[in-house]
This record gives sequence, structure tokens and C-alpha cells, in this order.
Amino acid sequence: MLSNRASRRRTLVLAAALLACLGTARLGFWQLDRAQQKLELQSRLQLRAAQPALSAAELPADLAAAQRQYDRPLQLRGRWLTEHTLYLDNRQMNARQGFFVLTPLLLGNGDAVLVQRGWMPRDFIDRSRLKPLPPQPGDLLISGRLSPPPSRLLALSDAEQGPIRQNIDLTAYAREIGVTLRPWSLQQTAPAQALAEAGAPPPPAAADDGLLRQWPQVALDVAKHQGYAFQWFALSALVLGLTVWFQFLRPRRPPSNPSSTPIA
Repeated sequence: MLSNRASRRRTLVLAAALLACLGTARLGFWQLDRAQQKLELQSRLQLRAAQPALSAAELPADLAAAQRQYDRPLQLRGRWLTEHTLYLDNRQMNARQGFFVLTPLLLGNGDAVLVQRGWMPRDFIDRSRLKPLPPQPGDLLISGRLSPPPSRLLALSDAEQGPIRQNIDLTAYAREIGVTLRPWSLQQTAPAQALAEAGAPPPPAAADDGLLRQWPQVALDVAKHQGYAFQWFALSALVLGLTVWFQFLRPRRPPSNPSSTPIA
């Protein structure tokens, strides 16, 4: 029969093992829940992308409305505010470093939308040497999807000036250029189309800007969460197995008889 001290020790070991099993199992279920949430998010994004393009009357006016419409197809008619074009540095596309090219598009009502026009490689000898964009005057039809502004990168200062920058803040940039910007952006997915004025002959096609538009998709990392869940469940099973072996099965095994040594 176990002494009181040994009994208390065994109780503590069993309690600790039970807490470890429950804790690691709970973490495993939490990772599975995160994976399910991301699968549902992916499904919502795919449904939005398959919906018809938003009309001008459906354009979100505030950030909360925009977040419910991210990834919806969108076509905007307007004119480039070319003098306010920005180049966001240290942005990748197809594992290459370069710039995201951003230009406000002036809409007919006087508002503007920041358009992520595409990606341009940088000159690694002279960072400030930018490839000139061909002029695209007049009214244009820009096709893309409704998106948040480009993600922010680590920068030494938030007060950036000039065409080459690390980040952009829409509110501050709108004050800088004196134009009302919608609190979202358009991620352009096709070349701009030139539009004719009423009663005018068809205009020539808009010049190709040569920008890449192979935008990365949202990384949901569902498999990562499933892998973490497997690791937590495996750890829970290991703790349970070791506890059963050392606390219940091994003590019941009869001690092995030492080998008898013949007497000379």
C-alpha cells in the first residue's frame, strides 16, 4: 500500500498530466478552429470575386463598407492625376524587388480613388532612376478589384516626401495633394481602356504601361494551422501514454528475477 507521501506525489503527477493533456488538446482544437475560420474567409473572398462588378452607385463611402466589399470586381471611369504618382519601394512581385506604382484616379464627381496600377522593377544602381510611364490622357476605364491600401512596411519615418516612398497613408496623402480620396484602393488587373467623349470618334487605344499585375493572393496558411493541430494532439497523446505507462502499467509488472549465478 502506498504511503501518504507517495500517494500525494502520484496525485500531483496525475493532476499535472491531466492538465497537460487537456491544455495541449485544447490548443489543437484552437488551431483547427483557426483553420476553419480561414477556410470560411477564403470561401467569402471567392464568392465576392465571382460577383458582378460594382456600379458607381455601390462604391463604398467609408472604411467599414469597403471592408465588406474587398475583392469585389470593379470598373472605374476617370482621369489619371499623373503628377501625383507614387512609387512604393521594397515591394515584391514574382520574388523580385521593385516598386508598386500608385496613381490617384479622378472620378466624375470630384472624388478620387488610389489605383495600384502594377509593379515596376527598380534600378539597383540608382534607386531614383524611374522608368517613365507612357502618357494615358483623357477618360479611361480601369478594371480591377476593390482592395485595401498597400500594406505598411517598417520605415524610419512616417513623414515621407517625394515620389519614392516606403508607405502611404491615405488620409495624410489626400491632404497633401488636396484631393478627396476614398478610404480604399483599386488593384488594377488589366490595361487601361481609352474612352471616347460623347459624339467624338473612338480614341486610340491607351498606351501600354508595361507594368506587371500578377498580384499575390491572400495567404491563408490553412495547412499551417492543421499541422500545428496535429503536433498539439500528438503531444497530448504522448503525455497520456507516458502517464498510463509509468503510473498504472509499469508498477503492475512483476519484477524480473535476477539471473542466478552458479556456485562454484
